[in-house]
Amino acid sequence: MSSLKLRDIDYQQLDATTWYASAQIIMPSILNYPVLLSDLPLLFNPNLFLSTSVEELRHMQWQYRIPTVSLSTREIAHLQRQQQRTGVRLLLQSLLNKLEMIDILDDASFPYRLANSQYYVCFSHTGAHNKVISNQHKKNKPFDYLDNKVAVVISAHRPVGIDIEINPVKWLVAQRFYHANEMSILQTLPPMQRNIIAKLLWQIKESFIKVFQYKLAQGLGKDYSHLIADLIKGATRKSPLLAINDNESNYRIALLYFQQIVIVY
Repeated sequence: MSSLKLRDIDYQQLDATTWYASAQIIMPSILNYPVLLSDLPLLFNPNLFLSTSVEELRHMQWQYRIPTVSLSTREIAHLQRQQQRTGVRLLLQSLLNKLEMIDILDDASFPYRLANSQYYVCFSHTGAHNKVISNQHKKNKPFDYLDNKVAVVISAHRPVGIDIEINPVKWLVAQRFYHANEMSILQTLPPMQRNIIAKLLWQIKESFIKVFQYKLAQGLGKDYSHLIADLIKGATRKSPLLAINDNESNYRIALLYFQQIVIVY
């Protein structure tokens, strides 16, 4: 993973003690070196040069398609997870460099913290979604075309949570996990608006799970219906960054609409 790089890095300060960064992972295509080496003689065939004039060689159109490795869906998912684990740490280091902080991550227990400054750290990345992977694999696109996004937030004040999500939340999943108060409001919304708010609620729940270390079912079942009115206003404005207050938890929630990121800080 040494050749893994980040692009489109975005840094923002949320308050006096909280910063976040997000980026896209880029990775060179995985080459099929045995096939490439076996084809090298074709590129340097002496008979070609002996039988062809200099003028003909000059006008030839030279093309060679470098073969990529054919990977299964499971292998691609595994590689993507490896990329993301490396990517979030690269992004954290990039953020620390930006802030001129010299520190290292202590990931021995949750919540993660920086060893020296004791800042709280939380990561998120797009999942290895089978649907996305399968579609890309069928199109025979190289691995670096997959949607690999990573995000990190750090805070000196208290534990923080972050969630980046590109896929909508299925309505059947919401019906299974969401609180009854949330469902009663969601059911009254137009389908498009309902899908947007259901996804934002999911990201808020995921972020609070990371903050308070809830078990998954417990965290998804928490009632955040009191936030829905503000979420509707925020989704309507489609501002690049919108922060709302959750008076019940005394946390603030940042909605980065275009980056599909939610941060609880």
